Amino acid sequence: MRETLDDVQLFHDRADAGRRLAQHLDSFRDQDVVVLGLPRGGVPVAFEVAKALRAPLDVLVVRKLRVPFQPELAFGAIGEGGVRVINDAVLEHTELTPAEIADVENVQRAELQWEVERYRRGRERAPLAGRVVLIVDDGFATGATARAACQAVRAQGVKRIVLAAPVGSADVVDELRSCADEVVCLQTPTFYFYTVGQGYHRFRETSDDEVIALLDRAGDGFQDVVASGSDAGPPRRDEEVEVTAGPVSVAGHLTIPEHPTGIVVFAHGSGSSRHSPRNRCVAEVLNEAGLATLLFDLLTPDEEFDRANVFDIELLAGRLVDVTGWLAAQPDAASLPIGYFGASTGAGAALVAATDPRVKVRAVVSRGGRPDLAGRSLSNVHTPTLLIVGGRDDVVLELNRQARAAIPGECELTVVPGATHLFEEPGTLEQVAMLAGDWFIRHLSSPAPDQ
Repeated sequence: MRETLDDVQLFHDRADAGRRLAQHLDSFRDQDVVVLGLPRGGVPVAFEVAKALRAPLDVLVVRKLRVPFQPELAFGAIGEGGVRVINDAVLEHTELTPAEIADVENVQRAELQWEVERYRRGRERAPLAGRVVLIVDDGFATGATARAACQAVRAQGVKRIVLAAPVGSADVVDELRSCADEVVCLQTPTFYFYTVGQGYHRFRETSDDEVIALLDRAGDGFQDVVASGSDAGPPRRDEEVEVTAGPVSVAGHLTIPEHPTGIVVFAHGSGSSRHSPRNRCVAEVLNEAGLATLLFDLLTPDEEFDRANVFDIELLAGRLVDVTGWLAAQPDAASLPIGYFGASTGAGAALVAATDPRVKVRAVVSRGGRPDLAGRSLSNVHTPTLLIVGGRDDVVLELNRQARAAIPGECELTVVPGATHLFEEPGTLEQVAMLAGDWFIRHLSSPAPDQ
């Protein structure tokens, strides 16, 4: 039987993953060990490992070289000391030109230098010669970063290199054994594992300030500075659920913090799922703000084979309505005011669902959405709606301007400067999350209009 994500034990967050990873690395406690975290996401994991082993913590700055038109795919990586790793198979598949490759490398080399100066702040790198080096990341997806990290430390005369991560692709873990002396990975799912966030319940982006704070804490002997959110208690309910949506059941993830002020139901965009790292990042911010969240798959696995279903807005809107009805049967969610968060095509579905008389939706937020797909339903949208669009997403921005003019109810359009459609630029997704949180808190915590 083929393994699915439901068969894999997810980590609550990076701190939880680091503590559990440290248990498997306990044999290194009495050795001359240095723990190197790969910024940014690997540092919170490495911090927990270093603390458990009572070992020094440092960073190893490595930058992925991402395919410009497919940024979730890396064609290589660069690291401190002039290290450069290239994946020839990816280059052949994407047909990147030498000029395109050079452009990406130039940008990433400047970013690498900036990060080195920011994280180290004049501190010398930890000496590695003759020592055991534990290189820790939050997961192995493509392996490019890990391979570059191994090259960077191998050149410094280390005694032994151990690559360690909580989760990773089984194939990538096998490949990494050729560049490290040992690879430790707690979870190696055999399904299509394409992003590290699939292994975590909470996978918000790690900030530069958090990395610096953790390095300071380690340098001070692991004293008082705490990573933002890493010591927070678990939510009241945080679990995978089967959601009834009309005649079918779909998979979802429900998170309910203590004393929630409302619940936000997510409608993802085309080709995505409840595991969307961007939506999960936003959901975590909402959870920390006291809002419950439900991320679910709009389609069943069989339905996903028909590409037309991905753009069937009436079908997707009906699923949202059905799922909202399912929430009414959940004792700990039934009384919570409801908001919809739609991304890309999911925004069109959210706006159509908000006009359905069977549901009472108090607020809608669209991220890089296609509200135009709601068609004539836009003229019936009276739910307070926030449209968030990247400043460099020209076509979608114009569609949102037209939608704002067509919506008769309260509707605001907020443009995030410098952001493209997927909000991949540093800090832009965090802006989306904060804007969404403010909108939902304002409208879900206030009395309903008919009260």
